[in-house]
Amino acid sequence: MPTASIPPPLALQEDWKWRWWLSLPLYPYSQRRTLRTEIIADWAWSFEQIQGVLYVVTPLRMTVIRLNEGGLLIYAPIAPTAECLRLVNELVDWYGAVQHIIFPTLSGLEHKVFAGPFARHFPLATVYVAPGQWSFPVNLPLPWLGFPAGRTKVLEKDHPFGDRFDYTMLGPIDLKLGKFGEVALFDRQLKILLVTDTVLSIPEQPPAIVQLDPYPLLFHARAQASDPIIDTPAQRLQGWQRIVLFTFYFRPSAVQISSTSQALRTLFTAPDQSSRAFWGLYPFQWQEKWEQSFQAIQGQGQLLVAPILQQLILNRDPQQTLDWIDRVTQWDFQQIVPCHFQAPITATPTEFRAAFDFLTQGRQLPSTDFQLLQNIDTTLSKIGVIPPAMEK
Repeated sequence: MPTASIPPPLALQEDWKWRWWLSLPLYPYSQRRTLRTEIIADWAWSFEQIQGVLYVVTPLRMTVIRLNEGGLLIYAPIAPTAECLRLVNELVDWYGAVQHIIFPTLSGLEHKVFAGPFARHFPLATVYVAPGQWSFPVNLPLPWLGFPAGRTKVLEKDHPFGDRFDYTMLGPIDLKLGKFGEVALFDRQLKILLVTDTVLSIPEQPPAIVQLDPYPLLFHARAQASDPIIDTPAQRLQGWQRIVLFTFYFRPSAVQISSTSQALRTLFTAPDQSSRAFWGLYPFQWQEKWEQSFQAIQGQGQLLVAPILQQLILNRDPQQTLDWIDRVTQWDFQQIVPCHFQAPITATPTEFRAAFDFLTQGRQLPSTDFQLLQNIDTTLSKIGVIPPAMEK
């Protein structure tokens, strides 16, 4: 049956509200639900929200770890909605105050926009940021970027949680317009590796946080604009697989974008012409056997480096990336918790290293799906916006 479009009660809308959404106007804009799940009983938790463009939505994760001496460590804060803060404060009531907040990346606006506002709700916490923070078009001091003055520090070699945690920094990798880098954090006690964007794993089924409101899944499950939005498990799965392809490739080879005139003609055939459905706009035409592109990603194994990082970022300094991999794989982790998609991922240091084989053995995903990323690479390199790829 068609999915209903019933707004939540006002109390819930207020609970989910992110008032500063215009600072980075991404879906779901001002309404962001939070899902807390336990990674290791009484010791580690995942907090998830969603974020995306044109209903291409993916999970955004914050990880909370209980400290031995009491209190909590937080890695990669998310939007501090009332619901999110209540779920964190439940852990505070059980285990003690938030002691450390780690902002582990340099270029991820979807992370940076939340870090300062989140930290201000926990005044006892020291905020540690990855070395090399930058802003565009002008580099600004950390307090001007929203980080609380007086208790924000750059993460140095010696840190107050070193009796249990190790960390190593990837980068900064110079991209001319800015820098890419992230902090990998290893919990020696729990055998967990925390990363931001470098590796991930794609779940076969749509994540629970995405299914709280399945509309984006159902929107992308359609074959054409005139198809009704029907809520079934099969439609949710198909929508999820297509969202994954959009997320990784921007425009996978299996999809054709309609011309402006074609897209406008379909507006009048769409069964839902509300603003939520972009007034009937659906300019995508999926080709037969598009599932093969999704299966190719799934077939790469459990760990994967996102194609945009493969094509545009990590290959700008492969040796620095490989040196970072060497440091990370010295740790005996058993699980990986990234900031996106599935977590936790059961994986070994050997499997972590194998995810980066593209740096030494060449790309293993279909070249046809990389066409748009290659075009972006060529254009930006030609006009000098980003540096050319480097050989190892």
